Amino acid sequence: MKSCIDACVACAIECQHCATECLKESDIKSLSLCISLVRECAVACMATAQLMAMGGENATLLCQPCAAICNACAAECERNGELEHCRRCAEACRRCAEECREMTEAMVS
Repeated sequence: MKSCIDACVACAIECQHCATECLKESDIKSLSLCISLVRECAVACMATAQLMAMGGENATLLCQPCAAICNACAAECERNGELEHCRRCAEACRRCAEECREMTEAMVS
């Protein structure tokens, strides 16, 4: 569970950084979807990490939706791949999605 928590926190941090850097770009309007998705992703990742860190019975229930949100965020950031902060965010989102999928699979097994 620790690796999933770490991936979620790292992803949330990258998402927040990406949003901040996108807001500094000259054409913010073209990045509005990216900014929106990275902000949503950061919230989902932190909520998931917090529940897992608490060790509660429902800790892994957010893993599947978190993975879906991370994948959507990564796809949008990849569309803006010419921006370094979007590339790094997409990578963090893909790692987090994979960790969350593994947690979901472990929960079912």
